[in-house]
Amino acid sequence: MSTGMIIVLIVIVAAVVVVAAALTLRAKGPRGGRDLKRRFGPEYARTLARHDGDTKAAERELTERVERHGSLRERPLDAGRREQYEARWTAAQERFVDAPREAVAEADRLLAEVAAERGFPDGREYEEQLAALSVHHADHVHGYRHVHRVARVGAGGQDGDRADTEEMREAMVEARALFDELMTPARHEEKALAPAARADVHEEDRGHAPWTFTRRHAKGS
Repeated sequence: MSTGMIIVLIVIVAAVVVVAAALTLRAKGPRGGRDLKRRFGPEYARTLARHDGDTKAAERELTERVERHGSLRERPLDAGRREQYEARWTAAQERFVDAPREAVAEADRLLAEVAAERGFPDGREYEEQLAALSVHHADHVHGYRHVHRVARVGAGGQDGDRADTEEMREAMVEARALFDELMTPARHEEKALAPAARADVHEEDRGHAPWTFTRRHAKGS
C-alpha cells in the first residue's frame, strides 16, 4: 500500500472519529437533561429558578452534585439509635404546641445529626450536606432547607405571630417527610437485613402515620 493511500485512510478514520464524537455529544445533551429532571424532580425546578431560568447553569450545578455525592452509600441506623431519634422527634412535635421556635430548632438539629450518622457530610457543613441529600432524597430535601431557614432567621409574615407560627408548622411538616426517609433503610440495607428483621421494619412503617398539624395544634394560631 502506497504512502499516499495510507494517509488517505488515516484522514478518513480521523474524520469518522470526529463525526462520531460530535454525534455522541449531541445525543448526550438532551438525555442528560432528562436524566437530571428525573433524578432531582422538584429540586431541578428550584435550581433552575435560582439560576433565573439558565438551564445550562442549573444542570451544571446538579451534575456537579452528582459527581461529588452520587457514589455515597448511606450507613444503616441500628434499632436503638432509630428509637432515640424517633423519640426526640416526637418530643419536638409535642413541644411545638407551647414553644414552636424551639421545636423547629430541634427539628433542624435532628435532621443534621441523622444525615451525618447516615453517612452524609457533617451538619456543620450545611450547604454540602444539603447538596448530598438532594442527590439521594431529592423529593424531600426542601423540607430540610425550609426548616433550617426558619430555625436560623425565623419566619416572616404580614400577620404577626400567627403567620410566623403557620410557616413554622409548614416547615415542620415538610421536614418530617425527609426525617421519615432517613429513618427508613435504603434498598441495599434491606437486602442485608435478615427476613425477620426486614419484616419488623416494614411493620413499623405501616403502623406509623406521617405527622401533620392542624391550625388548632399550634398555640396562638
